[in-house]
Amino acid sequence: MEKTGKIYGISLGPGDPDLITLKGLKILEKVDKIYFPGSLYSDGTQLSYAMSILAHYNLDETKMQGFYLEMDLERVQAKKVYETTYQLIKKDYENGLSIAVVSEGDLNTYSSFSYILEKILADKLAVSLVPGITSYAMGAAENLAPLCLQNDRLLIIPRVQTAAQLQEALDHFDTVVLMKIKTVIPVLAAVLSKKSYRIHYSEKLGTTAQFTTSNWEDITTREIPYFSLMTIQK
Repeated sequence: MEKTGKIYGISLGPGDPDLITLKGLKILEKVDKIYFPGSLYSDGTQLSYAMSILAHYNLDETKMQGFYLEMDLERVQAKKVYETTYQLIKKDYENGLSIAVVSEGDLNTYSSFSYILEKILADKLAVSLVPGITSYAMGAAENLAPLCLQNDRLLIIPRVQTAAQLQEALDHFDTVVLMKIKTVIPVLAAVLSKKSYRIHYSEKLGTTAQFTTSNWEDITTREIPYFSLMTIQK
């Protein structure tokens, strides 16, 4: 009888290796292959935040395989990598292997896995997803600041484009979570300098380099990393 393959999407959480779910860890321990995303820089350097989390679980390194994406908005290289990676996953699946594809944070929230999932679903392969803790959920916990209560409205914006867009969001929502803020600090400054809001900034959550603050002046003096976010509340 031919063995049937299975694909799992596993969320790793924002950085603290203890924040993976028990279900996710049990699956990682039993699967035949683990695919993880990483970043490819212009000088050829390959780094993987997901792999830095996986390294804590004493998993068999021989079953690990990375796919590395250039950090550009055109996404030409990324689309090719997704297709190449998917074909490898599909081959493993057809050979009867169990495969996990991991994602830092939650795999349903701004995750590379979603592009691979599209291809999995198109080919009707067996797949199960394990959700995880998002960076903004952990940020709220670390800052002791609930995201919303009762009828509060919550909005999440990645890479907010203009001061007008941010101001409109703050006018209509009680809590605004800003992700991918590395390149948009001037936009934030244009709005936050005009009116008093309660802010919570977090970077590299769950790692030894974690930093949080509620002071805007602290933020303006920092070199903002990719893994950073801000929550703004009225």
